[in-house]
Amino acid sequence: MNPELLAKAKSFGFSDRQIAHLTGQTEDDVRAERKKIGLIPSYRLVDTCAAEFEAYTPYYYSTYDRGADEIRPTDRRKIMILGGGPNRIGQGIEFDYCCVHAAFALKEEGFETLMVNSNPETVSTDYDTSDKLFFEPLTLEDVLHIYEREKCWGAIAQFGGQTPLNLALGLQKNGVNIIGTSPQNIEIAEDRKLFAAMLDKLKIPQPPNGIATKETEAIQIAHRLGYPVLVRPSFVLGGRAMQIVYSDAELQHYMRFAVEASRKRPVLVDKFLEDATEVDVDCIADVGHFADPNEGTIVIGALLEHIEFAGVHSGDAAMVLPPHTLSYEVIQTIREYTHAMARELRVVGLMNVQYAVKDDKVYVLEVNPRASRTVPFVSKAIGVPLAKLAAKVMSGRRLTELGFTREIWPSYWAVKESVFPFNRFHGQDILLSPEMRSTGEVMGIDPDLGTAYAKSQMAANATLPLAGRVFISVSDNHKTQVAEVARQFVDLGFEIISTPGTATVLEHAGLKVQRISKLQEGRPNAIDLMKNREIQLIINTPSGQIPRADEVRIRTTAVYTGIPIMTTLSGARAAALAIAALKQSGYQVQTLQEFH
Repeated sequence: MNPELLAKAKSFGFSDRQIAHLTGQTEDDVRAERKKIGLIPSYRLVDTCAAEFEAYTPYYYSTYDRGADEIRPTDRRKIMILGGGPNRIGQGIEFDYCCVHAAFALKEEGFETLMVNSNPETVSTDYDTSDKLFFEPLTLEDVLHIYEREKCWGAIAQFGGQTPLNLALGLQKNGVNIIGTSPQNIEIAEDRKLFAAMLDKLKIPQPPNGIATKETEAIQIAHRLGYPVLVRPSFVLGGRAMQIVYSDAELQHYMRFAVEASRKRPVLVDKFLEDATEVDVDCIADVGHFADPNEGTIVIGALLEHIEFAGVHSGDAAMVLPPHTLSYEVIQTIREYTHAMARELRVVGLMNVQYAVKDDKVYVLEVNPRASRTVPFVSKAIGVPLAKLAAKVMSGRRLTELGFTREIWPSYWAVKESVFPFNRFHGQDILLSPEMRSTGEVMGIDPDLGTAYAKSQMAANATLPLAGRVFISVSDNHKTQVAEVARQFVDLGFEIISTPGTATVLEHAGLKVQRISKLQEGRPNAIDLMKNREIQLIINTPSGQIPRADEVRIRTTAVYTGIPIMTTLSGARAAALAIAALKQSGYQVQTLQEFH
């Protein structure tokens, strides 16, 4: 490698990391060599007003081609906000919302805001969101260039999701002032061994677990914990490659084909708590501003109880704010654990915690000292802009100064429901899992819980019927509970249709059922009735980890015919509650402002 070749490689678009890989060096070596010979990018301006009049909010891109640097220098204190990059399942517009609110809040505090993002389809890259926009990839190299060129005072990495968070430690090592929770404390939450040590110190329970770097280790851990276990790679986005496994064969397949395990990238194996209730908590804190960890303020923004069982990714689950089935003691325990972890991690800004509650015992699943995808929903539900407040806290303000010191417990119900793209993917099973699949979310809000849930279903294009026939077919695991759910629909005036196995259970409970054949046994079957619009609602729970082909056909046909379908009994109970509320009193429309 010589200066001429290095300059040519950079002008062709090779990153320092690629050059390091090709030449057997480290990225730091290549960066140092480049700086030594004065090889740094210049920035060109894209005129957002097409030269019709002066552009006050231009955006820039970097280039190694020779030419003038067009950055407009200023002497204001600057904060760089790292966006989320391309939208993909697991990291989408919710994080962009947080970045935009951060830009607005920091402008109010007198800072010049620099947005770094490479996605033209977001609000954070609109010309009037930040003072300067850098249309650059979210890599260590590109972010460092901008930070050094603009002489920023600080950078925010906790609003863009996992992508900028993964850069935080590397940026700090290179002299970037990461404001908010320190990257070292973020690492404690992300690294399983450090995280487990923290929970042991605080005496907070987590599901029994282990860390495996090869197949034999994973199987040993699974035998020690007992199946089912939840397996996942470390540092993942949107629950990618997370799976619940029930046998050695499934675990072997996962370790061989789903992930590449190594010392640097271990696989996490957790005991899966079946039929547990999952709870998400978003909180805001300014503890890290004080030398004494017992000082500072921590405020819980919301406790969100999942409607689906634990094991559905939090981005896919329907959630209720405030919790609707948890006892006062469980809620107090969740509050205590959240406060203890926020103090231990010295949180400055936002923190999200996921809990599982089983038999009234609270377990911590994971902690993320960053903005979560539920922040926009929570902010709108409680009427407090959490991301804005968090940005101000990260810039040095205290929550007492900002006037937000007490948890808000709404006098109404807000239900978050997820929106899925299943109708675009022919034949794709709609069952939810630990791997996130939703592409958006909606809110139903009402003083009555049933009505709030009904509104959320309308918004998600699954309007619940008020009369007609319900097709019920559940797995053997759910046959003991299905009669109680079916009775709720009978009491609401619905007729019940079932396949032989479920029908026998319902008839034993004294319910009148119309029997139909299984798909492979004859006609008319469920698919015939669905196509003829003779079924108005479907309750179909999966028979096992690998669903049978006829179940998949029923669920996919429901999507194409637009018939509401519940794949969990908890979802079916919520649907019954919603239908009862609609039949009794209908629903009213109110604006968020009226609620607040």
